[in-house]
Amino acid sequence: MNETILVIDFGAQYSQVIARKVRECSVYCEVLSWKTSLEIIKQKNPIGIILSGGPSSVYEENSPTISKEIFQMGIPILGICYGMQLMVKLLGGEVVPAQTALAREYGKSLTSFDQKCIIFSELPKKESVTWMSHGDFVKSIPEGFKVVATTKNCSTAGIANKGKNFYGVQFHPEVEHSVYGKEIINAFLKKVCKCKGDWSMKDFAKRKIEEIKEAVGDGKVLLALSGGVDSTVAAAILSKAIGNNLYCFMIDHGLMRKNEVESIKKAYAHLKLNVEYVDAKDEFLNALEGVTEPERKRKIIGEKFIECFNKKAKEYGNLDYLAQGTIYPDLIESGSINGNLIKSHHNVGGLPKDIPFKGIIEPLNNLFKDEVRKLGLQLGVGEELVFRQPFPGPGLAVRIIGEITREKISILQDADAIFNEVINKHHYARKISQYFAVLTNMKSVGVMGDMRTYNYAIALRAVSTSDFMTANYVKLPYSVLDEASRRIVNEVKNVNRVVYDITSKPPSTIEYE
Repeated sequence: MNETILVIDFGAQYSQVIARKVRECSVYCEVLSWKTSLEIIKQKNPIGIILSGGPSSVYEENSPTISKEIFQMGIPILGICYGMQLMVKLLGGEVVPAQTALAREYGKSLTSFDQKCIIFSELPKKESVTWMSHGDFVKSIPEGFKVVATTKNCSTAGIANKGKNFYGVQFHPEVEHSVYGKEIINAFLKKVCKCKGDWSMKDFAKRKIEEIKEAVGDGKVLLALSGGVDSTVAAAILSKAIGNNLYCFMIDHGLMRKNEVESIKKAYAHLKLNVEYVDAKDEFLNALEGVTEPERKRKIIGEKFIECFNKKAKEYGNLDYLAQGTIYPDLIESGSINGNLIKSHHNVGGLPKDIPFKGIIEPLNNLFKDEVRKLGLQLGVGEELVFRQPFPGPGLAVRIIGEITREKISILQDADAIFNEVINKHHYARKISQYFAVLTNMKSVGVMGDMRTYNYAIALRAVSTSDFMTANYVKLPYSVLDEASRRIVNEVKNVNRVVYDITSKPPSTIEYE
């Protein structure tokens, strides 16, 4: 790998989003913790470094930092938010806390750019919207730097030292809200770092297959196969790497979508994987009986999954590794990559320490959903599987608010199936990133056939996103929503109300629990 860009992570939840944007520009990228030694960084032989944002303040005691020698490596460096402030501090400038509320900026901000600066030179406008998130600001810039971007409340929104190829931006070009953010990152890569931009998902697949071979050797791997795109693609790449040493189990926990298991069995037939289907509905539903707290639900499901796999592992004997289709948003939201816990995921939050495996293999854990799909197509996984609707490991458990009962599962399965039918009928399936129904814990008064009813409300959710870290609700036509609502109320027992969720992420998450 001749061209490598390193992202140094200072605890930002957007560090991997930066890496994703770099890979979108066809440049290979890795994320390293700020704790990574200078020696390892040099061994990676990067042609450029990006310093991420982070929740700390650079002037605080024990705040994340890096060796000043990084700035003596003779390669371009781009600092983003905290990364820019750290660059300023280490090179002799001054960073201070905002003295007034106006000096702090959170959210969209109109930014003015100096288009003579190489990373802004191809922006079509001198002013554009960027995404700000900072409570500190650069009071004085280091020697050799000049200001190249400003906002109404921030006089140092962008700085540059052209001679040393050091650049800093106070805003976040990696997020979708920054209108020309990708163009800024691409300019840094192609114009400053001189990247050729010839890396592809084919390269990633080849590299990952070799990594798996080296890590596993002759060992046998048990894969947590759910039927979703993540575990399916994980199965495909593991199969390429270790062949018959991959053993797949699919656990039916009773929380799948309507007719899900049957359709998955048909779809997997052409992949020729060694798959055993395990009926564990009673075990899971009995363990969840009476449980209402969302995190507890997730923990129970995670624990039951491992119990099932442990039991199967003992039956087969000598299985060395547990594999999972964990992707990067799972790790970020679970607080596993320097971040704060948002919600636990069954495949990262519920693993007991005493699992009888040498280790866990997660071949997709630095990819986002769209990248997983690209990898799946590269590996020959059919479109029917690659473009299946995303479905969480805990299944309908995170879409049933409150206690889970068999009756509630049946209600939600029927409502969700109708919503899917309507979406597909009107050809919106490929236009929406994720869509599903939720059984709320709310009952309300209704009237059906001149009779008073007191039944459940179903919430419909449809979002559009490229990375599943942020998402916007989809403005479905009223005619589509009307058809879905009428069919659900008429065809699903114990439902008398349907609502449509128009909340984006953030502030909400995509799933309900």
